[in-house]
Amino acid sequence: MNLTTWKREWFFNSRQDILAGAVVGLALIPEAIAFSIIAGVDPKVGLYASFIIAVTTAFLGGRPASISAATGAMALLMIDLVKDYGLQFLFAATFLTGILQVLFGVLKLGRYMRYVPRAVMVGYINALAILIFKAQLPELIGLPSTVNVLTVYLLTALSLAIIYILPRFTKVVPSPLVALVVMTIAAISLNLNVPRVGDKGELPTALPSFALPEVPFNLETLNIILPYSVTLAIVGLLASFLTASLVDEFTDTPSDKNQEAQGQGIANMITGFFGGMAGCGMIGQSVINVQSGGRGRLSTLAAGVFLLIAILGLQIWVKQMPMAALVAVMIMVSIGTFRWSSFKNIRRIPRTDTAVMLTTMLVIVFTSNFALGVVVGIVMSTVFFSRKIAQLVFVDKMLSQDGSHCTYKVAGQIFFLSRDEFLEYFDFTELVENVTIDLTHAHLWDQGAVEVLDKAILKFRRNGAEVDLIGLNEASATLLDKLTDYQKPKPAHNQ
Repeated sequence: MNLTTWKREWFFNSRQDILAGAVVGLALIPEAIAFSIIAGVDPKVGLYASFIIAVTTAFLGGRPASISAATGAMALLMIDLVKDYGLQFLFAATFLTGILQVLFGVLKLGRYMRYVPRAVMVGYINALAILIFKAQLPELIGLPSTVNVLTVYLLTALSLAIIYILPRFTKVVPSPLVALVVMTIAAISLNLNVPRVGDKGELPTALPSFALPEVPFNLETLNIILPYSVTLAIVGLLASFLTASLVDEFTDTPSDKNQEAQGQGIANMITGFFGGMAGCGMIGQSVINVQSGGRGRLSTLAAGVFLLIAILGLQIWVKQMPMAALVAVMIMVSIGTFRWSSFKNIRRIPRTDTAVMLTTMLVIVFTSNFALGVVVGIVMSTVFFSRKIAQLVFVDKMLSQDGSHCTYKVAGQIFFLSRDEFLEYFDFTELVENVTIDLTHAHLWDQGAVEVLDKAILKFRRNGAEVDLIGLNEASATLLDKLTDYQKPKPAHNQ
């Protein structure tokens, strides 16, 4: 990275980056605590991880303004490991997760991100928005009888009002930060009976310290942590790439997915040695950052640093922060994350894309399994695309004047799904002496294509016709030569 690029990514938007980072740093606290509880570990594990990952990716990540920290998607994958083997195995798995992600980046596999269809990405993002909103409901519904529910609702409504109305008058200070400060002052000065951040768990009182995971360094340990690490690495990279792509879209700037993979990996390797859990890119927090004005790497660094300052130096105030204000911020994130255009333009979007988007979204929402939802979406997209391509096969028939010779000119992609369409174009009952199948504008892709071509040739021969294949490109001829028993054509010289 040259000096000009370094300055552009770090200091072109300093004031807004620092302010946006402050908002994100505060919003990370309750989420990190909540994700720690989900994983079954002490809150400080998630808080340490969020600080370390944010600071590391600020320097080494491939997407400026993207926020990475402890996440719910990763926490859900750790539950059984922590329950069955303990915290130290989690630290070891976190380190191995980092190694796998670094390898992913070094091998430049990030380019395969483009094979994730947009419909799947939209479904993923919409599901995340819904789950973010759903995660706030326990703070609004079913509160203990000792809590003043109306006050909670009022603080939430006032916070939302500040968040959405203040930017109409001034954008000097991010409105979410103003809402958090104002509501905290109100809660303390009026001694309001509402849930506070401090109710979520104890905050750490010291910096994280270096320590090797206390596990046996043998194959048995590797057999235990490897399956978890592989899953964490894949889900973490998928979430990070989707986050980077979303920030790309918001800011109209590119990102380096391979560098992002390496940055995430190094961050997880470090956090595994400092008592933290594995993390990844956070779409919700990244949206907060961008909507608050964050654009450069400084915003990511500020988020991590401010998180540490808040939990160590401002603990008294942070503990008193009403959860209602943070709920309002997360509702803003949910609304901002959801791709409303995917429903507004639903009549103009192909039905197959809509089906993929809705299926991906619903699978994730009802299972809380992001990897499963994405896999289902990709499989559906592949099937729909294959069917669409299969229907593009076209065969033009030309019969000679004396009726003794028939030529079929085939165009399109022939593979296992286009077999039926391919055969329908041929008239096997017509009595001709010679049949020529011209494949100049066609391509054979798999064994299914060879099988259906063999079937066509056999049917013509049974009716007494001689069959010639012409126009095969080299790849199709090679495939046919390897797999067929009925015809061994040579590639056409003009291909």
